Amino acid sequence: MKPTQRVLPRIYFNRPTVTVARSLIGKYVVREIDGRILAGKILEVEAYVGPQDKACHASKGRTQRTEVLFGPPGVAYVYLIYGMYHCLNVVTEREEFPSAVLVRAIEIDGKLIEGPGRLCRTLEIDRRLNRVDLTTGDSLWFEDRGALVERGDVEAHPRIGVDYAGEWAKKPWRFRLRRVTTPTRTGRTKTKGGAG
Repeated sequence: MKPTQRVLPRIYFNRPTVTVARSLIGKYVVREIDGRILAGKILEVEAYVGPQDKACHASKGRTQRTEVLFGPPGVAYVYLIYGMYHCLNVVTEREEFPSAVLVRAIEIDGKLIEGPGRLCRTLEIDRRLNRVDLTTGDSLWFEDRGALVERGDVEAHPRIGVDYAGEWAKKPWRFRLRRVTTPTRTGRTKTKGGAG
């Protein structure tokens, strides 16, 4: 029997960011490239919640770069870090409250793709997809394929690389699937614990 596939609607993302982040674990990020479909099971994400969150790009105010964060939920926020790595975020919550979820790791056909830059390279995501509506099922979107992820299957950790954010850096807003599969040298998969 074919698994249920449902594009996540805008209302899904119009909820508290931490709730959305945790609930994205086990969902899929899907990319259509020249007629072929790549789908990655989401294993790790981080939540960035509003202008008071010193780790959130919007904490420094509304700029041309962060304008998308103030818009409707369910839209892509794609930016470049270190001049070479793209990062995929989905805008969350109500308009004018700048929040988003960063997708950090996925699994495609048993292969772990860890790190937002590697993820974007694998899925051919760059700034051309900034501001794309992720709720239409065109080019780039999120899907619920019916997999049940229990609360105990998701670990919460501090976010990575945001030490500059002071107390906000300690928030346990990085969520990771407790057990992920990784390929071994023989091509078989083995199970390992989450990061952190």
